[in-house]
Order: sequence, then C-alpha cells, then structure tokens
Amino acid sequence: MVPGTADSLRFFRFRGIHVYVHWMWFLWAFYQITTRSRAYSWIGWNIAEYLALFFIVLLHEFGHAFACRQTGGKADKIVLWPLGGVAFVQPPPRAGAELWSIAAGPLVNGVLFPLLMVIASWSESSGLSARVPDFGKFIYMIWWINRGLLIFNLLPIYPLDGGQILRSLLWFKLGRARSLFVATLIGFVGLPIFALYVLSSSSGNLLMIGLMVWFLGQQCLAGFRQAQVLLRLERVPRHSGYTCAACGEHPPRGAVDLCAACGQRFDAFANDGTCPHCRNAALAVACVRCGTIHPITRWSIRPRGRPGEGPIIDV
Repeated sequence: MVPGTADSLRFFRFRGIHVYVHWMWFLWAFYQITTRSRAYSWIGWNIAEYLALFFIVLLHEFGHAFACRQTGGKADKIVLWPLGGVAFVQPPPRAGAELWSIAAGPLVNGVLFPLLMVIASWSESSGLSARVPDFGKFIYMIWWINRGLLIFNLLPIYPLDGGQILRSLLWFKLGRARSLFVATLIGFVGLPIFALYVLSSSSGNLLMIGLMVWFLGQQCLAGFRQAQVLLRLERVPRHSGYTCAACGEHPPRGAVDLCAACGQRFDAFANDGTCPHCRNAALAVACVRCGTIHPITRWSIRPRGRPGEGPIIDV
C-alpha cells in the first residue's frame, strides 16, 4: 500500500506542491532518535541528524516532482513516511518523460554527494572536527546517509528508482507493456537477493528490513499485474475510427467501459455511448492506456500529450 494523505499531516506548500508527513514518521523519528542517543554527547545532534535525513529525502522527492513538471506532467503532492518518500507525479507516459522524471531524484543525491564531501574535508582540515567531535561525526553521518540513499535507490529492483530507470530504458526498445513486464521480473529476482544480503551483512532493525522488503514486493507485484493488463490490451482489436484526444490511442473493442448507472460493462464506441443494459448515456469515457477521461465527441481530436499513471516511490 502506498501512503496517502488521509493519515498524514500537511506541513507546507512550495511551488504548488503540498508536502505531507505520515503519522508513523513521527513514531519512527522518536524511536530512531532515542535508540541512537549515545551516538552523540547531546541528543540535539540526534535530532539534527534525523531532520537532515528528512531534508535529503524531501529534496530527492522535489527532484522527481520538478522534473515531471518539466516534461509537461502533473506533480502536486509529496508524502514522507518511515520507509522514505512518495512523490505523486504523473509524467506523460513516454519513455523519455518517465526516464527524466525518475532519474532526477537520484541526481539530487548525486549533486549532494561531492558537496557533502567538500564540507567534511573542510571540517577535518580546519580542525573543526577535532574541536567539536560531534560536528565531525554529524557531517560524516549526513554524507553516509546520502550515499546510502543514492546507492540503494539505484538498485535495479522495481519499484526503486533504479528499477524504474531500467524500465524506462527498456521502453525505448520493448514498448510500454513489455518493458514493465521485464522490469518487474528482474525485481522479483533482485528483491530476495537484496533481502538475503542485508540480513547477512547488517545488524539493523529486522522489523524495518522486513517491512521494506514486503512493501517493495507488493509494489513489484502491482507493477507485474499492470504489465499483464497492458499486454492483454495490446492484443485486443481496436476501434480504428476513434482516437484518444490525449494520447492518440485507439480504444479497444469489447465490453471494457463501466456504466455509472447499472455497473455493467459495455462497449461505449459500439453503442454510441449508450449502455445496452440500462440505456444510460455515457457522458465521458476513460482511455484504457493513459487514463484520461473525455466525452465521446472528443475521441477523434488530434493527440496533444497525456498524463501518466502513478507515484514514484523511494525508500
């Protein structure tokens, strides 16, 4: 399950993007700060360290959001929770647009990496770390956290950024459906390998690791199921006389449209938008490819770009 805003507190809004923090984030912050209270001589450094993690993850998610907007997509919400951040973005479902929207997140961490190294080096050379050991340790931990997030998110495991970048690159050659299918299969193989590696080489919180693996597995399974649907849709005959106004896709033939009145499925384009079960007239029909909804009268307008289908998840 992807965290939403129902159980989250809205912190602020920047450039039209609302930032929410899930209630579990506060519990996890309290746990992390108190269990690491001996890492510094004063607990204030622990608080600063966790807030720095909050800031790095937030910058990462803003990277996704602003890149998505550059492609003409929609991005207006970010939710932070214990497992990381979720940028709710809708880039146009084109390989290049999705690739840039996804890659921009790790790119932020890539920019921070040398910057934090310079600060750490200056702290050592100036003697500040010797005079204030807690500061030197704090800078090192922030660099280590940013490096860890960069490496982790670039793993080719769907739905991590690395897995989605792989999917976008495959999209250029294999197309939308097959690229997602291949990326999720690789994710199913990579996820248990990653879990075994972490469990064998880390003494970290087993509950947190388990929750992370479970969450990634659920999202990978959801992507696999979506790929199966897209593959089936590719083989369905089309109404060649109609075209989605947003993406240019021809609608599939068959009972794929849901009647809002009786709940039965029917072929809106074979019945002039009228449900044969209850005679209710469909005011608009959703495109099965891009999800945008248009009145039937607009299903012959020249394509002009379209929104995508979901959030970008980082942990």
